[in-house]
Amino acid sequence: MRLTWAQPEDLVAHELVQSRAEGRDTGEVLARWTAAGGDPVPVVSGAGPTPAPAPLRALARTLLDELDALPIPAADHEPDPWERIEELLPPPPALPAPGDGLAERVRGAWTGRAAGCLLGKPVEKIPREGIEEILRATGRWPLDRWFTAVGLPADVAARWPWNRRSAGTSLEENIDGTPEDDDLNYPMLALELLERHGPGFTTDDVAALWLDLMPAGRVFTAERAAYRNILDARPVPETATHHNPFREWIGALIRTDLYGWTHPGDVRTAARLAWTDARLSHTRNGVYGAMWAAALGAAAMTAGSVEEVLDAAQTVLPPRSRIAAAVGLGREAAAEGDVRSGLDRLHAAYGDLHWVHVLNNAAVISYALARGGGEFGPSVSIAVTAGWDTDSAAATVGGVVGALAGVDGIGGQWTRPLDGRIATSLPGGERRIDELAARTAALAAARPAPGPTNDTRTA
Repeated sequence: MRLTWAQPEDLVAHELVQSRAEGRDTGEVLARWTAAGGDPVPVVSGAGPTPAPAPLRALARTLLDELDALPIPAADHEPDPWERIEELLPPPPALPAPGDGLAERVRGAWTGRAAGCLLGKPVEKIPREGIEEILRATGRWPLDRWFTAVGLPADVAARWPWNRRSAGTSLEENIDGTPEDDDLNYPMLALELLERHGPGFTTDDVAALWLDLMPAGRVFTAERAAYRNILDARPVPETATHHNPFREWIGALIRTDLYGWTHPGDVRTAARLAWTDARLSHTRNGVYGAMWAAALGAAAMTAGSVEEVLDAAQTVLPPRSRIAAAVGLGREAAAEGDVRSGLDRLHAAYGDLHWVHVLNNAAVISYALARGGGEFGPSVSIAVTAGWDTDSAAATVGGVVGALAGVDGIGGQWTRPLDGRIATSLPGGERRIDELAARTAALAAARPAPGPTNDTRTA
C-alpha cells in the first residue's frame, strides 16, 4: 500500500520546501538527498509511484530528523504563542449583537458549508484549466450548477479524471444527500468537542477526541502527520512539527468554522479557540488560517454584509503575516477587472505553492467572498473554478454566504439535493443538518466564559 502523506521518502521534498519558506539553510541536506537518488520535487498527490529502497527510506528518516533540528530564524511578525500573536492584533471590531435570526444563520452556515463542499468535491485535485475544459465540454461554463459527466467527451474525461473518491456521490446525476468529507467531519468534531469540554478545552482534548472519534484514514496532510505523532506520544506542539512538512497547509483552516458559529460576533474568542485546536498540527500561517476561518464564522453570525465579515475577520491576522497579504490580495483583486483576470492574478502570485497550501486557498476564499457579493451560487462557483483545494475553499465560502443569506437565500437548486443530510465517518453515521444546527445554536446561546488554552500535556 502506498500510504499518502506519510512515506518518509515522500516527505523529504515537501520538508525542503517548507524549511526554505521558514528561512532554514537546506542546501547540504538537499545535496545529500539528490546524490543518493532522492527526488527533490514534491509529489503532488501525496505518494510517489513506487516505494523507496530500504537504504533510501532510512536516509529519508535521517534527513527529516536533521531538517527538524535546523534552527528557524526568528520571525517576530509571525509568532506561534497566542500571547505574542494577540500583541500584534488591532482591537476587536464592534459587531452587532446576535439577534432573533441567529438560529437561521447557523442553519444557513451548515447548509452552505455542505453545499459548497459538495460542489467542489468531484474536481478536487484538478487544475483550473481542467475544470474549465470539463465545464465547457458539458455546456456549463461559467459554473452555475452541479458538475455532470453527462455529455462529457471521453478524451476530456481521460485528460481530467474526476476525483476518484467523490465522482460516485457528487455529480448532478448521483447526488443523494451530502456525502462524507473531512471538511464536514471536522465541524462535527468541533461541535462534539465543545459539548464535552466547553470553550475551555485544551489542545490535548482535541488530540484525545481525534483518537476517540476520527478514523486515521480520514485525516490527511498535516493532520495525518499529527495523528502519527500523537500515537508516538509526542507532546504538543511537537505534534505539529515532527516530520510534518504540511504545517502551513490548509488542514487547520477547514476545522474551525464552528468556533465562530458558536461565538457570534466575537471574532477574538473564536480565533483563540481555533488557535488552541490548530496548534496540534500546524504552525504560523497554518494556525492563522484557522483563526481567520473561525473569525469569518463569528462575524457571519451577526454582520450585515460580506465586506463587514471580511473586515472583521482580518483583525485576527498578524498584520505583516504572509496570510494577511494573501487575504488582502484576494480582496484587492476582487475590486478590479473580471473574474478571469482576478484569478490570473492569484495564480501568478501563488501558483508555485501546493494545491493544499493555506496561502493560495486563503487568497481564493477572500476573492470569492468579495467578488461573489453575498450571492451563494456565484461565490462558491468562483471558489471552485479557481482550482486548488476546491471543496475546502468552497465549503468555507459557502458557510459564510450561507449564514448571511439563510437557507432560503441559498436557494433550492443548491439545497434540495442535500436532502438535509450529511454523511460522516464519525461514529453514529449520517447527521441531519437541522439537528447539527440546533446543537450549534444552543452552544451559541449559552456562550460560557472561555477557559485556559495553554495546557500542553500529552494526550
